[in-house]
Amino acid sequence: MSHQYHFEVTMSCSGCSGAVNRVLTKLDGVSKLDISLEKQSVDVVTDLDYDTIYNTIAKTGKKINDGKIIQ
Repeated sequence: MSHQYHFEVTMSCSGCSGAVNRVLTKLDGVSKLDISLEKQSVDVVTDLDYDTIYNTIAKTGKKINDGKIIQ
């Protein structure tokens, strides 16, 4: 079953958004990923649970300001 999550993540440059992109694309089960440096947001569609995605983003050292389950 697919889930959609939205995270507000502090990213100051393309290297920051690239780091988040790298760790999430390595996960099996991520079917769609939209990272916006301008909006400071990360949207993920995945079969994985919320905590797995949250912890994977957190491993980059970027601050997660907010996160929510969309669907």
